[in-house]
Amino acid sequence: MIDIEKNKVNSILIIKLRGIGDVILSTICIKNLLKEFPNAKIDYLTEKPSKEALSNINELNQILVLDRKSNKKKIRTLLDIRKNKYDLIFDFFTNPTTAIMTFLSGAKYRVGFPYRGRKYAYNIYGPSDRATYHSADLHLKCLESVGLSNFDKDLLFSLTKEEIEFAEKVFRENNLADKIVVGICPSGGWQSKKCPPEKFAQFADSVYNKYNCEILILWGPGDLEDAKEIQRNLMFKSFLAPASSIKQMGALISKSSFLIANDSGPMHISAALKVPTIALFGPTNPHLQGPYGNIHETVRLDSLDCINCDLTECPKNQECFREIPEEKILNSIASLIKKNNIKIEKRK
Repeated sequence: MIDIEKNKVNSILIIKLRGIGDVILSTICIKNLLKEFPNAKIDYLTEKPSKEALSNINELNQILVLDRKSNKKKIRTLLDIRKNKYDLIFDFFTNPTTAIMTFLSGAKYRVGFPYRGRKYAYNIYGPSDRATYHSADLHLKCLESVGLSNFDKDLLFSLTKEEIEFAEKVFRENNLADKIVVGICPSGGWQSKKCPPEKFAQFADSVYNKYNCEILILWGPGDLEDAKEIQRNLMFKSFLAPASSIKQMGALISKSSFLIANDSGPMHISAALKVPTIALFGPTNPHLQGPYGNIHETVRLDSLDCINCDLTECPKNQECFREIPEEKILNSIASLIKKNNIKIEKRK
C-alpha cells in the first residue's frame, strides 16, 4: 500500500457514473474522507441523471457531469479534471473511459479496481472481487486501501426546504398528514427488476386489509402507466403522487411510515433517508444491492432455480415476483414494523 501524505491532500475527486442508486451508495465515502482529510475539498464526477441526487450535499464542493456519448465533451471534462489538480482520485466506476481520465488526471494518488486492461490507471487498488461485498461496503473497502478505518455508515441524500414543503403540501391536500402512510414505488432500472403492477396491487391490498394505513403510489419517469395500473387494480381508495423530481419524490418518501419498492434508485433514496423499506428482489442480489442498513427487509423467492439471473429482460413470466405468496410479504412487513417500532394498528 502506498503511504499517503495526508497533510498534502487538499482536493479529492470521486468518480461514480451510471444510476442514481449506485451514486447514492457511493456517498457513504464523503463523511469518512472529510474525517481523514478535513481540509480537503471533495468533488464528484457523475452523469446527468444522477447529478440531482447529489445536489445540496453540503460536504461537496462541486459536481462535474460527464457526457459519455460525446468525445468532445469527454475531452473537455478531462481538461477540467487536469485544471482542478486533484491530489487523490477514487474511480469507483473503473470502466475504460474513467480509467483513462484518472490516469491522465495528474493526481498523485489514484484509486480504482484492478480490472484487466485498466489496472495501469491506478497506483492504489480496491478489492478485486466486487461480488464479496455489499455495494456500499465495497466503497469502504476502497477507503481501507488508503488507510482509513472506523467508518461512518451514512448514505447522503439532502432535501431542501422547498422539497420538504412540496411533500407537506401533497400530504395536506390529500388528507394524509398525521396518518400512517405506506409508500408504493414501482420504479426499476431494468424491466426484469420491476414487479408487475397487478402483483404490486395485491401486495398493497394485503397491507391495507391488515393495517390501518393509507397507500401512496410514487412514480418517476417512465413509471406513470405502471402506477396507474396499480391504482386501477386496488380494491380500495389510494393516492397517486403528482409528477415530481427525484428530490421531491425523496421528500414524499421521507414522510412515509415505510416504503415498498423494487431494487431501484427510490429504494436506495429511502435507505439514505432512513425510511424503513421492504425491497422486492428477483434478478439481482439483495446481499450486494439491497437497502443499506439493518432497519430494512428484503423479499425474494430464493427457491427458484432462475433467481438472481441478472438478466435485464425476463425470458419467462417474472415468476420471481408473481409467485411471491401474500404471507411472505406480510411476514416481512410485520418484522419491519416490529424492529422499527412503527406505531400502526391492525384493522378491526
